[in-house]
Amino acid sequence: MSPSMRPTAHVIASDAEAISVAHALAEEFAPGAAGRDRERRPPVEELDRWSASGLGGITVPRAFGGADVSAVTLAEVIAIVSAADGSIGQIPQNHFYALEVLRFGGSEAQRAWLFGLALQGRRFGNALAEVGARDFSRRTRLVEEGGRVLLKGAKFYCTGAIYADWIPTHALVREDDQTDTRLVFVPRDAPGVSVVDDWDGFGQRVTGSGSVRFDDVVVEPDWIVPFNSVFDAPTTVGPLAQIMHAAIDLGIGRAAYADTLRFVRERARPWIDAAIERASDDPLTIRDVGETAVRLRAAEALLHRAGRAIDGARASPDDENVATASIAVAKARILSDRAGLRAATKLFELGGASATLAVDGFDRHWRNVRTHTTHDPLRWKYQAIGRHALSGERPPRHGAI
Repeated sequence: MSPSMRPTAHVIASDAEAISVAHALAEEFAPGAAGRDRERRPPVEELDRWSASGLGGITVPRAFGGADVSAVTLAEVIAIVSAADGSIGQIPQNHFYALEVLRFGGSEAQRAWLFGLALQGRRFGNALAEVGARDFSRRTRLVEEGGRVLLKGAKFYCTGAIYADWIPTHALVREDDQTDTRLVFVPRDAPGVSVVDDWDGFGQRVTGSGSVRFDDVVVEPDWIVPFNSVFDAPTTVGPLAQIMHAAIDLGIGRAAYADTLRFVRERARPWIDAAIERASDDPLTIRDVGETAVRLRAAEALLHRAGRAIDGARASPDDENVATASIAVAKARILSDRAGLRAATKLFELGGASATLAVDGFDRHWRNVRTHTTHDPLRWKYQAIGRHALSGERPPRHGAI
């Protein structure tokens, strides 16, 4: 549905309301999740419901009319929706990331305008990453030609771009013999913008994480927001981006665990050597279920602790507080990664061969969490945590830690 035809978005007023709305939407989204995954059916109607609910505006600062929910609440909202459908849970991640960059990098006028769009239910996608350069360098650029500023380049892993009203993208700009990066908010329907749903990963199938091309897209000055400066100073942009990734993995793990409980109770057969009638009475199964529950609960606790650290850093954004938040989020990401993967794997171990039937679609949990946990290698998070513990060395400031 085009933005002009979508209903006016509700404006959420509090953290409690955001959680309540997330639960209500999750109940709507969950029944169709397996079918959408199996058929690669884009969740267009579901995202329109997300937009109308007002969840896309919950991080807008109160000065601009939003609820400005805590990082704890934002992470829990993402986890709730991800448990219902891992793909839908991931799609808004870059929407909120762009709004956090805007919070610290945008001018007063830009913030009033773009935060206002978020409150109206407009969706921001992303076109940040590029392929083809092993050093992660970017080639998308803003250039001046004929008195106009043009955006030229190509992106991939553009989660949510195909569903977006605006596509924030990283672009290089040359000024005073220096190259800097900008975040450019580009209308999805601007001439020269091409979005292709060519994401073919085995998991997170309907995130729309495909390609975007910008062929001489005319850019207005108001669309351009500073980016590098957001990380030059201590801000919560990096840890907030990362805590949402942790929340996605936790949510998928919760869904796999819930399906495990139902399957073991209702359909799984006990092993012949157990000498019991119900699989749910098998002491070895009970032990594995208990360990999975503990790991998920621990991941949830670290997620909430990391959220509180982000909220503290936002209130007092100095070098040490932001570093503390980044380390707390790195710990949460490690545990949510491991707990989510374990829950998805144990579903098959405890359910047996009948849990692999296509009709249930349980494989989507493992495919989704395995695909999503490839974001930002854990081995470097362990490095950051270890260095901080041993020498007090602060982690780098960027969106991947």
